[in-house]
Amino acid sequence: MRKIPALSPLPGDLPPDHQPVIIAAQRSAIGRAGGIFASLDVEYLAAPVMQAVLAEAQISPNQLDDVILGNAAGPGGNVARLSSLHAGFPPSIPGVTVDRQCGSGLEAVMMACHLIMAGAGTTYLAGGVESQSRAPLRSLPASGTLPAHSYTRARFSPDTIGDPEMGAAADTVAKQFNISRTRQDAFALRSQHRATEARAAGRFTAEITPVAGQTTDECIRETMTVARLARLRPAFSKDGTVTVGNACPLNDGAAALLITTAAKARSLGHTNALAYIGGAAAGVDPNILGIGPVASTQKLLKHHTDLHLADLTHLEFNEAFAAQVLASLDALGIDETLPNQDGGAIALGHPFGASGAILVVRLFTQLIRQNAPADARAMAMIGIGGGQGLTAAFQSTRL
Repeated sequence: MRKIPALSPLPGDLPPDHQPVIIAAQRSAIGRAGGIFASLDVEYLAAPVMQAVLAEAQISPNQLDDVILGNAAGPGGNVARLSSLHAGFPPSIPGVTVDRQCGSGLEAVMMACHLIMAGAGTTYLAGGVESQSRAPLRSLPASGTLPAHSYTRARFSPDTIGDPEMGAAADTVAKQFNISRTRQDAFALRSQHRATEARAAGRFTAEITPVAGQTTDECIRETMTVARLARLRPAFSKDGTVTVGNACPLNDGAAALLITTAAKARSLGHTNALAYIGGAAAGVDPNILGIGPVASTQKLLKHHTDLHLADLTHLEFNEAFAAQVLASLDALGIDETLPNQDGGAIALGHPFGASGAILVVRLFTQLIRQNAPADARAMAMIGIGGGQGLTAAFQSTRL
């Protein structure tokens, strides 16, 4: 591994009062849609996690400059403000909800970091929340030549370009990038085995806040085998390779992180933190949306020449579908065994608006709670409906 230079998110080192660091990170258990959190609206999912992350950081809510939450399939309105008030935060603390679909939670984290870099504030709670169980079925009345119809998701792209369902797009990626069914199933099985082992070893315990008394991820399949995966039929097209076994389930969950300046973290007595280096968003063809992280990662590396994929000790890559993860890893030249060392979304689940934030919670556990070396570098990557990718880079640091 090459020698890693001093933390330099921008040309020249950032001063401590402009360097964003994460000092606390919590998530709920991840429930199956219609499962353990089926009766909870999003604010009931988010509020306990938000309260817990402030307690972990030893910060009172009245110190927050803003609350930023991602949400993709929720009821509309301002989920961040609703959740903040439900958590008992003072009415003087504002809240804003962001929607970059599956990347919403990571977008919220990046937004908070960028606000700190710009000097707009010093202390933010950022994260995401999703309830697929409570996501509304929306209806449109007849209009002109268009008939009335109902839909479960918003349009991501015009029909003139293509707006495929996620599974169909994953099948397209598998075909276009020659990702075999055997390889997809092997990747999915590794995710299940890693998550099973991580849970048994207690590596999720410190990051999970009890919500409605639940502390155990609901979707991990401890007894999954390659033979069981091989028996599953294609889920989205007759000759496809994507199945319910090598794709993520639909889920409910929440995550929150406390992001502040290195200077303030020091003053609060924190000695270890996850420093933000930089992030990037990029667009790709909506018909092969799963490779979005390739473009966003390449963009990030172009802007941060001191970053090198070969130096990553950890990588959290959202496993919407094994096919798109493998295609992206191949394109970036990353070994497929590097990401998701404690399992990913195929095993744990993918609560859309929360998933990007959950990736960073996982990195916080792996690099800070587990005392990784001070120069350890990591990335979070996620593909996004409509043809986008989002990548963020972090480094463990001693304050």
